[in-house]
Amino acid sequence: MKFDLNCDLGEGEPLARTRALMRRVTSANVACGGHGGDLKTMEACVRLARQHGVRLGAHPGPWSRSDFGRGPVRFAPDEFELLLLHQIGALERVAEANGVRLHHIKLHGALYHASDENEALAKRYVAAVRRFWSQAKIYARAGGRVARVARRAGLVLWEEAFADRSYRDDGTLVPRTEPNALLTEADLVVERVRRLLDEGEVIAASGKHIVVRPQTLCIHSDTPQATQWARVVAKELHRDPGATSGGRDAIRPIRGRA
Repeated sequence: MKFDLNCDLGEGEPLARTRALMRRVTSANVACGGHGGDLKTMEACVRLARQHGVRLGAHPGPWSRSDFGRGPVRFAPDEFELLLLHQIGALERVAEANGVRLHHIKLHGALYHASDENEALAKRYVAAVRRFWSQAKIYARAGGRVARVARRAGLVLWEEAFADRSYRDDGTLVPRTEPNALLTEADLVVERVRRLLDEGEVIAASGKHIVVRPQTLCIHSDTPQATQWARVVAKELHRDPGATSGGRDAIRPIRGRA
């Protein structure tokens, strides 16, 4: 199994942390001004991604900074699509100005979960990507609704698993409002990555074994141990030549619309 290592960035973390994480990851999901980020942070992340050869992705989230875009949301499909156009479009323009292509799109927080729970939102999300950003990949929860809808629509999909989050028995994530939602010990993170590499599964909080087949593995920049996790996860992904990410996609100069 080959893994890409992605991280949510430009969400208000110190720039020194952004730089440190860019040196370790292979994909960056950049906040686009919703739950976090602004033009200055988008510009910085795009340039760092180009400098380090990191795949650039858009990370749109709810327009709610007070709860970091992780509180409950209700979106009509039209509202959801307009949010995507605002936020992904903004990052895309910054990327184009710096000669970088948009590689992927990954929803943030409540949008990630709402689209995985609601068929209408999942379909609108996939339809919007197919219409406006057809060359971009979708990063979505392995085995989830968005992944199924995207696959049926013929879009390029990288299914995602999480190195730093606990799972429920149905393959969804333990809500952050519940105890032990985050993995906070290095040995647990290492065990998660090794089990994904060697067995193609994660162990839920209950002890249940869940089969997953991801192409990309996520860590969060707002996790207190984020730089440590990036270091240990990258080391695990390179411990076996057959388990590396297979090299970074080259970031090419823009020739027309990405």
